[in-house]
Amino acid sequence: MAVEKIDTLVIGGGQAGLSMSRHLSSLGVDHIVLERDRIAEKWRSGRWDSLVANGPAWHDRFPDLTFDDVDPNTFAPKDRIVSYFETYAAQIKAPIRCGVEVALAEPMAGGQGFRVETSGGVIEARHLVAATGPFQRPLIPSVVPAELGILQVHSAHYKNPAQLPEGAVMVVGAGASGSQIADELARAGKRVYLSIGPHDRPPLRYRGKDFCWWMGVLGLWDAKTRAPGMEHVTIAVSGAHGGHTVDFRRFAARGMTLLGRAGAVTHGVLNFAPDLARNIAAGDAHYLSFLDAADAYAATQGLDLPAEPEARHFGPVPDCVTNPVLSLDLAKAGITAIVWATGYAVDFGWLKVDSFDAKGTPLHDRGISKVPGLYFVGLSWLTRRASPFIWGVWQDAKNLAEDIAAKR
Repeated sequence: MAVEKIDTLVIGGGQAGLSMSRHLSSLGVDHIVLERDRIAEKWRSGRWDSLVANGPAWHDRFPDLTFDDVDPNTFAPKDRIVSYFETYAAQIKAPIRCGVEVALAEPMAGGQGFRVETSGGVIEARHLVAATGPFQRPLIPSVVPAELGILQVHSAHYKNPAQLPEGAVMVVGAGASGSQIADELARAGKRVYLSIGPHDRPPLRYRGKDFCWWMGVLGLWDAKTRAPGMEHVTIAVSGAHGGHTVDFRRFAARGMTLLGRAGAVTHGVLNFAPDLARNIAAGDAHYLSFLDAADAYAATQGLDLPAEPEARHFGPVPDCVTNPVLSLDLAKAGITAIVWATGYAVDFGWLKVDSFDAKGTPLHDRGISKVPGLYFVGLSWLTRRASPFIWGVWQDAKNLAEDIAAKR
């Protein structure tokens, strides 16, 4: 089979790959996008059935295509997001090939370009863009032995409450995924235990504006980095059921048992860190500091926005926070399933280059690798906080496409 040659090869047909294609095309760069499954596959099969975007439709999109059938202030369901990306790919005439898996990519002799082995043949490219995103390998801690007979599923493979067996459910992780899944299970009548770690907790709306708008005017989307050790702190936010501010006190008031961070299992007993109250308090502090910053901005800019003093009122501290459960016999609690909303690791096992640290994290400068011709896009904190989001990846892709075009 003949070797195909191309200027730029983009690996991944999700939001990062499509935005990269859009900018490469506008600059006249000959390129191909390879997707091993379908366009936006993670939104199709790597999310639960009822998922909606966490940001409103006016915000969670590319600049040159709106959701024409979704209220700009509401949250698009996942199937509509999939169709949005399909429409976008057609609109920009993306040269995308679906169902093509990359087995190996490595620099060619002399360091001029890359040789890429795929299920569709060998491709040689001057430039290679890894656009596979940050959600590649689901992480499940190996703390609950399989012999306990408890169904364990990562949030990437959770679909709906009917998927789980009869009995109580433990959800581990209280970011956007964990809090929304726990809420859905509780609404379905399940007995739910929720393990909560450090988290940020912004208001979904405040003084008539949603949190995406506030993060924009406050410069939070453009933050370059977080404090050391805080890079992976999750954000508890939900666009489900019309959108609401996540409040773990309300979860507890509805019968959910809140727990600290999950630890080790000994003889069928799962232990928890004594950090629940501290994690709740830290989330509340983040919430209040967000309101403070919003109020200060509104005052200095002279914005006529309605005051919302009730937003600062919290309900009573639940008993499960005051008197935390530090160990739980899983069988006696009737727990038959655990949903691990514990995040993902990147997986670039197919990319054989010297551009990773000891943990397998790409080494780069704003997406530009030290390996000539190699780029990364769509990763968390690639250049700023907004980098892994639908609208945030757009600017990163534009910058990288311009760098590629300038080097041609």
